[in-house]
Amino acid sequence: MQIIEKYFKHLSAEQIEKFSALQALYTEWNDKINVISRKDVDQLYERHVLHSLGIAKVMSFKPGTRILDVGTGGGFPGVPLAILFPECEFHLVDSIGKKIKVVQEVCAGAGITNVTATHGRAEDMKDNYHFIVSRAVTRFKPFWSWINKKFDDEQFNDLNNGILYLKGGDLAEEIQELNRPAYEYDLNMFFEEEFFETKKVVHVPAF
Repeated sequence: MQIIEKYFKHLSAEQIEKFSALQALYTEWNDKINVISRKDVDQLYERHVLHSLGIAKVMSFKPGTRILDVGTGGGFPGVPLAILFPECEFHLVDSIGKKIKVVQEVCAGAGITNVTATHGRAEDMKDNYHFIVSRAVTRFKPFWSWINKKFDDEQFNDLNNGILYLKGGDLAEEIQELNRPAYEYDLNMFFEEEFFETKKVVHVPAF
């Protein structure tokens, strides 16, 4: 938990309480339904929670922002972002029902009330969103084809509505394949831990 407070110094007591609850909740539920690799459970705050919050270093969502998390798995990046931005609405989607069960139980246990978790596919979601987030679910081109009709026209954040994607390594080929403007932010600009050396947030504007 200290690593979260190291990089996010203005958390409320309620936010600290919710972040602190995640370790026990994920440890308990991961024993029942494996959503995080066993070795990573001990590194939960660095490799999952802080990694998810890398998006917040690039984009500070304003109240009222609606965010879709596609292929959320056990709730990343959506659950940590929902704690950090309690006045935003988060819709977490995964095609594997037991992973959504974990998300629902973790949110209930931690008292996170601004998350809706749905078992389903991104293509089948009916609503529109200001931002769509994800963590290395697939290559950019197929991902764009799943979600490109799901953006709201209303713009009020500092970045244009679009995708905020967590991914690592050399992305030049994927971005060229996508054939759209995309902006890379290296997470080692914000976090000093070795884990973040090759990790990035990529913003793909919707319009």
